[in-house]
Amino acid sequence: MSDASSIEPPGPIARYLTDDHARLDALLRRAVAQPSAIDRTAYAEFRAGLLRHIGMEEKILLPAAKRARGGAALPVAVTLRLHHGALAALLVPTPTARIADAIRTILVAHNPLEEGPGGAYAACERLAGPEGDALLATLRAAPAVSVSPHVDGPLVVDALRRALARAGFDPDAMQL
Repeated sequence: MSDASSIEPPGPIARYLTDDHARLDALLRRAVAQPSAIDRTAYAEFRAGLLRHIGMEEKILLPAAKRARGGAALPVAVTLRLHHGALAALLVPTPTARIADAIRTILVAHNPLEEGPGGAYAACERLAGPEGDALLATLRAAPAVSVSPHVDGPLVVDALRRALARAGFDPDAMQL
């Protein structure tokens, strides 16, 4: 049995990405602080930031881990990708309180898979080994993502409901 003192502190990659989670969480809280209206400026910053964060993981972090594992993806990668797809789908329509609640529900399940000593970030950090500094520099240099205008309508709702279901979330329970 190990005690808390034997747990290694997060490395720089895990700290960088976990700090970004905290920044995004704060932006989402600010966006929905007033029950009667979404703060569009905060939400736009959250949306762009979350898309960039997902891009960093999908285009840089997870591929680096896969290369380090000789072509085998991290076991949690499939779940992370399904969550990322559901989150991205929720960012398409004009934001509402229900959409913000659905995003929070996914993040509550998603972030622990990435954070902490047993999370994907720590695994990626271990796999990066001496290349960790270069990987962190690549993550930090990831460009902002081009964000399209919101799109609404039944086809969008159908697509986001399917993405939620694929990721293991019940769109009916989320009232979407």
